[in-house]
Amino acid sequence: MTRAPSHDDPLEGLPSRARIAELILSSRPPLDTYVGWQHYRTHCDLIVPAATISPQQWSMLPESRQYDYDLYRELTNANLPLQDTPMHDKVGRLVRRRLNGNTRKKNDPTRAGVMISGWGNYGKTASVCSAGAVFENQWLELHSHLNPKALPGTRDLHAPVVYVSTPVTATPKSLCTSILDFFRAPTRKSATLPELVRQVADSLHDHGVKALILDDISRLRMHRADDQDVLDLMRAFMSLDVTLILTGVNISGIGLLREAKWNKRTRQWEMPELESTRIHGLEVTQTEHRFELIEIDRFRYVTPKQIAAFVNHLKGIEQHLRLMNAKAGMLTGGVMPEYLMRRTGGVIGLLGRLLEDGAQEAMESGKELIDESLLDEIVLRRDGPAQAPDEPVIPADPPNAAKPPQQTKSARPRNTTFDDHGPASATGS
Repeated sequence: MTRAPSHDDPLEGLPSRARIAELILSSRPPLDTYVGWQHYRTHCDLIVPAATISPQQWSMLPESRQYDYDLYRELTNANLPLQDTPMHDKVGRLVRRRLNGNTRKKNDPTRAGVMISGWGNYGKTASVCSAGAVFENQWLELHSHLNPKALPGTRDLHAPVVYVSTPVTATPKSLCTSILDFFRAPTRKSATLPELVRQVADSLHDHGVKALILDDISRLRMHRADDQDVLDLMRAFMSLDVTLILTGVNISGIGLLREAKWNKRTRQWEMPELESTRIHGLEVTQTEHRFELIEIDRFRYVTPKQIAAFVNHLKGIEQHLRLMNAKAGMLTGGVMPEYLMRRTGGVIGLLGRLLEDGAQEAMESGKELIDESLLDEIVLRRDGPAQAPDEPVIPADPPNAAKPPQQTKSARPRNTTFDDHGPASATGS
């Protein structure tokens, strides 16, 4: 809901206060549920930045309109858009290529999967979820929002994409339960593993699932028997006409695909041969042949192409932020790109957090501008002291200090019960 257009209103199109309050106060359902995923898919691009006005225009607004505008600016600055960075485009192309190919296969009994690896705050989950949402929108339009495999007379939920977070202590049963919880499907505590697997297979088929996103796959540790069984179960899901998309931290180093090495010449991860392969001539594991692994990197600032990609990303953020004293080149001019690279190391998550906090500080202080002096006050990860912390001073004991008197252990009194006190004296003598 927006206000009626007016040529004299500089805030034309600004949502009403009730709508702004709804956007701020509304809570997002958990992403690992059908309702939460649909909410993400339909609301990921909902917030449109407020109009850009000057401080003079703002001062001429009524007080109520100033409050609405500032409130919506805070909402705008706290929700930076997901831009088409080289890392994001790399994930999108791979996921799109794999899903388009797998959904058109008819004779292959298994579907190849995708693994997205990267360190924390590199944007793995955001990129994968965005690619999944784009695929679901296209798939729903292709089939007029109907499940082509639905049985006549039924009204099963149509969920082309399912998002599940890997359980902390994963077991085959807990993984099955997590997938069924996405649909809020009831499960019996006494259900056996074959029963749960069959229920998962039926749910994936009945709901028309084409992509299964398993986040935080790095929680698996291959030295645990349960985690190895979970990996075997994932491979079994690949025969259910479903494309597995796994995301995690350092996938190449946790044993899912064995210890991988980066080949600079081919720019791909390569798996060393197994000892059993070298000795017995056995084939390599099924996992590494069924998945394609890509590594999400951070921004670099070395080559002209890398510098241009980072500056373009800053330009997109600069166009989205709403600060009344902001000027062109606020984030891209001078040495600001080098400063931001030094503060964040090119990590996209840290960069976004730094600029979001900077925009909030600029509004609260009235500066309405982001510069180095303002960002120097923003704590990122941890606040290091300007100088080494003072060591506690332990006073030495005075040389002539009187020692406290030592309490001697009192001796046990002697028993005088059988003492002989001599003859008793005569009475009256």
